[in-house]
Amino acid sequence: MREAVIVAGLRTPVGRRKGSLANTRPDELAALLLNELMDRAGVAKDETDDIILGCVTQSGEQGGNVARTASLIAGFPVTVPGVTIDRQCGSSQQAVHFASQAIISGDMDVVIAGGVESMTREAMFSNMHAAKPSAKLTSQYEIINQGLSAERIASKWKLSREALDQFAYDSHQKAMRAIEEGRFAEEVVPVSVIDQEGNTKLFSVDEGPRPESTLEALAGLKTVFDEQGAITAGNASQMSDGASAVLLMSRDKAEALGVQPIARIVARTVVGSDPTLMLTGPIEATRQVLEKAGLTIEDMDRYEVNEAFAPVPLAWLAETGANLEKLNVNGGAIALGHPLGATGTKLLVSLMHELKHSGGRYGLLAICEGMGMANATVIEML
Repeated sequence: MREAVIVAGLRTPVGRRKGSLANTRPDELAALLLNELMDRAGVAKDETDDIILGCVTQSGEQGGNVARTASLIAGFPVTVPGVTIDRQCGSSQQAVHFASQAIISGDMDVVIAGGVESMTREAMFSNMHAAKPSAKLTSQYEIINQGLSAERIASKWKLSREALDQFAYDSHQKAMRAIEEGRFAEEVVPVSVIDQEGNTKLFSVDEGPRPESTLEALAGLKTVFDEQGAITAGNASQMSDGASAVLLMSRDKAEALGVQPIARIVARTVVGSDPTLMLTGPIEATRQVLEKAGLTIEDMDRYEVNEAFAPVPLAWLAETGANLEKLNVNGGAIALGHPLGATGTKLLVSLMHELKHSGGRYGLLAICEGMGMANATVIEML
């Protein structure tokens, strides 16, 4: 049976909204990363069968199939195609799934999967033109925003404001410790940027983590979606800019090219979930992907569960029986940011590097998605 393996994985540092990447076009940012990915892998661009990028707000500079435009900017041969997909927050994780499926089926041998999102230059929902949901949809389901979904999850799982703020505080602490220890250095591609004063500088460190964050400061923030609720800007993910990508191959092709695989895709799944609660999908996706892999949650050495809102990984922990000490050990989206279309492969790249550093074998990645979906992936380090 053919195997899909990852031979390289990189990401840009994540910029805060209106931060260091504010003056960088997303198509050019993705192109920079694609170039560096192939250079570090030592693989010729013309070996690539397809480029699949996730992007949620496909308008403006990241509209018109940004996977294709980025590949052309990066100097890939015109014969290398590209496609852009939207599975909401799991878009680039879905890109990995599509790429691995193409490889395992025998249709392709070398595929780039990744994502890009500039939440500064292309505002969230700008591609929807203020469209209201269909009455035929709202007659069947209660359609609410994700913040209200997070409030309902907190209520259903009896997660207090204090517990959410503690989780957020810990995310910042873990992220700052990881940066201080250089744990992201190998996975991050520095980006030459122009700052607000017109000066050129090298941006190389995630700028989301807040050293000044304290439990007292988090407790003082007002709730955003429900006056009597628990969700604040402090215990939710940050709007961010960034790009990420991995290079996948069949194991046979990697051997033929003399490229050393880093990890293999063991199992993958995507599920639909309640579109009102919306963010609970990772629970069922985890159950399904572990069953497909023939493994248990105890077999996983590390897991990355996207911190869209603090209640999401906390509810996931409660339902899966997972070990908090293995979860998002270097911080998550609350501290490091959530560049929507890029988050899936960003977390996958970080998961691979963390497994490498810790000597772990298996890793799990799960991401909740808008309108009630989730992807989950199990990888094995090689």
